[in-house]
Amino acid sequence: MNIGSQLAAFSKARAIVTRKHIPAIALALLLVAGVTTQGADEVIGSEQDVSVGTQTALTLAQCIDIALKNNPEIARTGWDLQTSLAEMDIAKGERWPELHVVGGYSHFQEDRLIPPRRTGTIDALAFTDDLLRGSVVVSMPLYTGGRLRSQISAAEFLAQSSEQRRMRTETELVFNVSSVFYSMLGQREVINALIFSRKALEQHHQKTLELLKTKKAARVDSLRTAVRLADIDQQLLRERNALDIRHFLLASFLGLDQQEQPPRIDGELLLADIPADLDQGLATALEQRQDYQCAKSVVDAQQERVKIAQAGRLPQVSARASYGNQWGLDSSESNEVGEVGVFVDFPLFEGGRIRAKITRERSRLSAKREVLRKLQLRIRLEVGTATSNIQSTLARIGVMEKAVEQASESLRIEREKYDLGRGTIIDVLDAQSALLTSQMNYHRALADYNTALAEFHLATGHRG
Repeated sequence: MNIGSQLAAFSKARAIVTRKHIPAIALALLLVAGVTTQGADEVIGSEQDVSVGTQTALTLAQCIDIALKNNPEIARTGWDLQTSLAEMDIAKGERWPELHVVGGYSHFQEDRLIPPRRTGTIDALAFTDDLLRGSVVVSMPLYTGGRLRSQISAAEFLAQSSEQRRMRTETELVFNVSSVFYSMLGQREVINALIFSRKALEQHHQKTLELLKTKKAARVDSLRTAVRLADIDQQLLRERNALDIRHFLLASFLGLDQQEQPPRIDGELLLADIPADLDQGLATALEQRQDYQCAKSVVDAQQERVKIAQAGRLPQVSARASYGNQWGLDSSESNEVGEVGVFVDFPLFEGGRIRAKITRERSRLSAKREVLRKLQLRIRLEVGTATSNIQSTLARIGVMEKAVEQASESLRIEREKYDLGRGTIIDVLDAQSALLTSQMNYHRALADYNTALAEFHLATGHRG
């Protein structure tokens, strides 16, 4: 059985275990801690108050939609694309004729002859030292040795590269938003577990004080419980601060202004299905990843630049036509002028510049091919890392589910032993700490699993 099939079967089994055992674990916690249903609702409400402000909560899909519209990096790549499209239009425009109106004024030290409109009479001759000219000029390239064609192809490849770079930027932004979103959901559950544990310890502390009044418990038991409560309080402060930082990070990805409140989030961590193409991740990535396609387009564009440099050795042929008039400012005479011609520009000696340009463009082509090869190696690493993270976090979830169940049962036993006078407060506190640690690790593993899925989608080039 391949890796994808094994993980899919394991994921299905884990989902069954989750549905079967987690409610029982929660019920056991309620019974052990002596917390009523109303108390549990207060814990959930407090957990939500930790992570939200006054505005409407956003789902992951809404966060992604806002980020794609507001993020400045997306806007920058959009303008880069417009620049590339304009460059492509410029290259295509060089194939067409150019039409210009040319005019000028000249002052001569000696009088110049203005040819008459009709020849044959001496009286028609006119002289002037101030000459005004105006003409309409048309020029068009006839043969460029493939230079124009290569320029257009290079511009088209670069436009494709800009589009693929913009799409890759969007994919990376989706991953960043998803990663922070899942991290915030996991952090909320960690805070919720701390609040729940604190309520359980408060209940136990009150019971210890009651036993202390009847001299059935030692004062040190109350002190140790108070110390553990203080430790949970400092953990709550630390975890809440970490959650606040993630709120600001999410706001940055969404492109929100400084005066706007950090966004609230709405969602829950689920054990999502494993991607069907997990075993074919590398092949999928090389086919779909936008940055890889972008690098290939850059290589193709550089190949065209080599052809442009090679075209410098060939003759350039163009046609030119003009028609206009010239006037003497101190004479009433004018003269129509016009010409039509074909011009050839053939380089005979350029001091080695053409050869150097060809060498330069070929060197750049080799460098860009190495960049493409390096990216291919990095893609293999990223896909392998993402696949391994999915396997690892899924296994952690299975282990932590069992750990939560066992820690819950251990706490129940230690509480009963302490109530019967057969156990110590240290055993109870250790069991409570073990349960809290297991709960926190479970929620973090679940957040890491969803992040690993998003990382796999990023590595293979689709948003997921």
